[in-house]
Amino acid sequence: MGSFAGRIRNFFGLRSAVSDELFDDLADLLVEGDFGAAEAFHMADKLRDYAKKEKTGDAGELRKALAVFLEEILEQAGKAKTWGTMPEPGEGALGIILLLGINGVGKTTSAAKLACRLRDTEGARPILAAADTFRAAAIPQLKIHGERLGIRVVAHRQGGDPAAVIYDAIEAARAGKDNLIIADTAGRMHTKAALVEELKKIDRVVESRAGLSAGSGGSRYLKYLVLDATTGRNALSQAEIFHDALSLDAVILTKYDSGAKGGVVFSLAAELKLPVAYICDGEKYQHIKAFDPKSFAREFTGLDSE
Repeated sequence: MGSFAGRIRNFFGLRSAVSDELFDDLADLLVEGDFGAAEAFHMADKLRDYAKKEKTGDAGELRKALAVFLEEILEQAGKAKTWGTMPEPGEGALGIILLLGINGVGKTTSAAKLACRLRDTEGARPILAAADTFRAAAIPQLKIHGERLGIRVVAHRQGGDPAAVIYDAIEAARAGKDNLIIADTAGRMHTKAALVEELKKIDRVVESRAGLSAGSGGSRYLKYLVLDATTGRNALSQAEIFHDALSLDAVILTKYDSGAKGGVVFSLAAELKLPVAYICDGEKYQHIKAFDPKSFAREFTGLDSE
């Protein structure tokens, strides 16, 4: 995200005086960084009020204040639920993570990265479930990741019932010593309605088969939406559809590099109260990290390199 952070850094660095024009121009810049227009102007007005209250004309101080305000937006969305923050499951209970999102955002790779991370850093014993039976390449791709990582993959044939894959993965985990299922799911079907109904069916299977009913013993069940950081405001539209259908827990942001502006993260937090759980910032399995609101806000404003 260095290119846009550099633009914000230069924006404040080139200002010799604080004026109304600065705040108007800042709102425009934030919109270019994938903020929503209303949020951008609200943030500019908040910074304007700060400047008046503190009687400051120092552009550098305003940039630091902007980072604090942006961090507050992320914090208000709540702490993202992750494997390490969920209650300990009862004996024999499972952790289940559904990865949701449209095709092309990196769900299959994210499934492998997350399995690797939770296995290596938190002692999870994961199974990968190939529940995207619609996309031809999804099943073999997940199997390749499983072979490379030494992680079992439960899969059926292409075109099969994805809910049945989840069912079998749950049974396989219970029969063995595995305690976490990470499921790749479809991102496209013949219609959007068909996709939503298929995902709801998977959700019902998880709820019924994993012992997630009230008072069942505290299984961990998380629904993560995978979003491509380079798609900008389109990511918010995707989030709205999936969140309405399945009540998401958090987001995994992929392809987070110099081509990603990152402002949509603040829209996800402000408009949908959706926190980010993880960021993928490279192609290797280790290129996934826990999201940190303060670090992200400082990086967005170019303060992390100072």
